[in-house]
Amino acid sequence: MINWEELKHIHVIRKLEEILGNWFSTDIFFIDEKGHFTNWQPGEKREFRNRLSALLAQSPAGQRQLQRLAGEATDRIVRSEKTHLINAGVIGPEKGLISRIAIDNEFLGSVMAYPVLENEVSASEKSKIAEAAKNSDLTPGDVEKTFAGTKPIRGADMDYFKQLVDLVSQEIITFHTEISRREERISALNQELGTRYRYDNMIGKSKPMQELYALLDKIKQSESTVLIQGENGTGKELIAKAVHYNSPRKEAAFVTVNCSAFNENLLDSELFGHVKGSFTGAVKDKKGLFESADKGTLFLDEIGDMSPTMQVKLLRVVQEGTFLPVGGTDMRKVDVRVLAATNKDLKEMIENGGFREDLYYRINVINVNVPPLRDRKEDIPVLVDFFLDRGCKEKGIEMKQVAKRAMEKIYDYAWPGNIRELENEIERLIVLSGDDVKINGELLSPRIKEWGEKAKVQGVRIQGKLKDALEELEKTMIREGLKRTNWNKSRLAKELGISRAGLIMKVEKYGLDKRRIARAAAEGTEA
Repeated sequence: MINWEELKHIHVIRKLEEILGNWFSTDIFFIDEKGHFTNWQPGEKREFRNRLSALLAQSPAGQRQLQRLAGEATDRIVRSEKTHLINAGVIGPEKGLISRIAIDNEFLGSVMAYPVLENEVSASEKSKIAEAAKNSDLTPGDVEKTFAGTKPIRGADMDYFKQLVDLVSQEIITFHTEISRREERISALNQELGTRYRYDNMIGKSKPMQELYALLDKIKQSESTVLIQGENGTGKELIAKAVHYNSPRKEAAFVTVNCSAFNENLLDSELFGHVKGSFTGAVKDKKGLFESADKGTLFLDEIGDMSPTMQVKLLRVVQEGTFLPVGGTDMRKVDVRVLAATNKDLKEMIENGGFREDLYYRINVINVNVPPLRDRKEDIPVLVDFFLDRGCKEKGIEMKQVAKRAMEKIYDYAWPGNIRELENEIERLIVLSGDDVKINGELLSPRIKEWGEKAKVQGVRIQGKLKDALEELEKTMIREGLKRTNWNKSRLAKELGISRAGLIMKVEKYGLDKRRIARAAAEGTEA
């Protein structure tokens, strides 16, 4: 079943309705598989594009005739194998264009554009209008005035008009298919047997996380240095802790230091300690973190921010296990396993002279790459449930639930701040929802609510030549569809309702091959 209520939130559908209303002065109605309107009910206030639709919607008789039109149109399109067909209207001269919505040959409803005028109203038809108007509780003058202000759609314009109405149907099909596929994917993931839900404090059942768990299993008995790379907020420290607490050193200390939190002199003292009198304020000997972590693990977070001088001292202790405290004269020896993490590209830093190559290879014996949240979206519902459960228990309140519409927006958002950003958002939602058990989309942060709109088509011209506007829309839909389907032309062609060969021709026509789009993205231009 199609969730008709959600369609009003789809940006492309709203834009297509706007184009059809502005260019052809017609209204778009959604009709379910039983022939009932889903985006308008008798007596319900609605802004109509066409004066005839508005007049009919105002009177009980006109409302009944519109409902009858929807039922008749549904009966015809169900029996027909055509994508669309034209049905007789209510008054006489006008028509309704019906476009089928079907998935896997299952009829789910239709889109109706009404009214459509194919020709100028003839003299003989004008005489019939008066009688039809009375049956609709309308005055003949109102109806004649409406037809006089409605421009007939002929020839090539009618072809374009039909394409636009079919595009509305296709966008509904694409939306429904994507939501169904997403729900099936999440359901299959949750039912998958033998897949780990957590690894220590890490949470995730997606393929990237399963690969990460498998790698951590392999290295947990190792004594080698580990370099953990990933974006901010992906949980690099959690991985470092998992490595330590699953290793032979788990009974010893796990010590953490953020290299970006200290200047060079302070970091030197923090890591290697100092002796009394070595600098102003050094009133007594201080043991550094390397000594504190002896027989255990030292986690160097943000190692890419370490100065070249400190990199030299770190290289010595990693290679030989020896170091010299600030102001000291005697070398000290420790047995420490070093784990390092960074969100920077150390290879690029090596090329630019910002990081020592020999140190890089010393700390990068084992490399662990943490996937960003946007590459493991299957984990988002699991993480949301975890953060909700934890947050509600901490506050001693009833377990809350995120509404479907809000969850879809959470799922679609790119999460540049990764797990940390998601955790903070859920905590914020728990607070703002107050006593409500269900968390609705209105409470989401503006950046998340607006993300779907920005990711969709941002505007379609409503002036100029119709052919150019259609081509512009077609190009945009194909470009975004290629990105969404990871350049799977067969899948996209099926979604768009065209042949694969036809799609390939359009890709060539608009220059939308994968390499060109990637090159345009790198240059900051649009393909």
